[in-house]
Amino acid sequence: MSERLIVMGSLNIDLSVTVPRLPQPGETMPGADVVRGPGGKGANQAIAAARLGADVKMIGLLGADAFGDELRARLVAEGVDDRGVSTVAGVASGLALIVVQDDGENTITLSPGANRHVDARCLARLTAPGAIRSGDTVLLQLEVPVDTVLAAARAAREAGALTVLNAAPLPTAPLPAELLRTVDVLVVNETEAAGLLPPAQKTAPTRDTIGDLPAGDQWLTHAERLRSLGPGTVVITLGASGAVAAGQTQQVRVPAFDVEAVDTVGAGDAFSAQLALDLGRREPLPRALRRACAAGALATTRRGAQDALPTRAEVAHLLEAVHAG
Repeated sequence: MSERLIVMGSLNIDLSVTVPRLPQPGETMPGADVVRGPGGKGANQAIAAARLGADVKMIGLLGADAFGDELRARLVAEGVDDRGVSTVAGVASGLALIVVQDDGENTITLSPGANRHVDARCLARLTAPGAIRSGDTVLLQLEVPVDTVLAAARAAREAGALTVLNAAPLPTAPLPAELLRTVDVLVVNETEAAGLLPPAQKTAPTRDTIGDLPAGDQWLTHAERLRSLGPGTVVITLGASGAVAAGQTQQVRVPAFDVEAVDTVGAGDAFSAQLALDLGRREPLPRALRRACAAGALATTRRGAQDALPTRAEVAHLLEAVHAG
């Protein structure tokens, strides 16, 4: 069992504003003061995993600017190994513009900046002899070029590591079929799950149809369809309705935790980090999925991305409280 995670992905500065409701096209909506904080799905998941007890190494790129200095300092402060993070001259650091509705729903616009240049230079840090060991977990997302993600997944498989892909944000172009065949665990939300299937299989339930998950079997069917494309395990997050998973020998449904959500920005990253950490420890899928739902739920109870990520103790406390209740 291993608690060593290697995260290759994006690092962004988040600029977020809370509004009464998300604006319609062409509409101007007054909002609260802008809040600035570190983010990026790669950095979020790396820091989440570190708070949850993992030994984490981050691989990515920063711009040679004040934002880049701030993002690197946050990684170091959280105990993440930043030696795989390089600075590239003449390029801005990644930036995310986030609009958060009062109930926690949000929209995000990304300016990739240095993340767009994550390529062979970064991969060299991942593919160097001994950089990945058998039993490690490699956690990937899609805020860096897909070709680089595919090459990282190949390297992880060759090294005997567990490879987890959080396929977000889903690009407009189809993902390479090889990528889905190369990852061990695929994590997607409802929209991403539907977007990954071939046109003939894209009929999927909506959140309105699942209620308390009596229709969860529909999502499990969807997960099995995705699994037929290559991943050994497929996990679909269902927001306030929990999550489902289809593995090689079992199907799992886990309801959501009852928390007061104020901001969903970091929920998927907390979920993915906890899931990757527990599956890397060879925890049973039902336990890993339940703990991931707990981590994701806790992340919705505070505003921001990295500031909202829970610790291992907080996850354990929530699980104990629910069990006691």
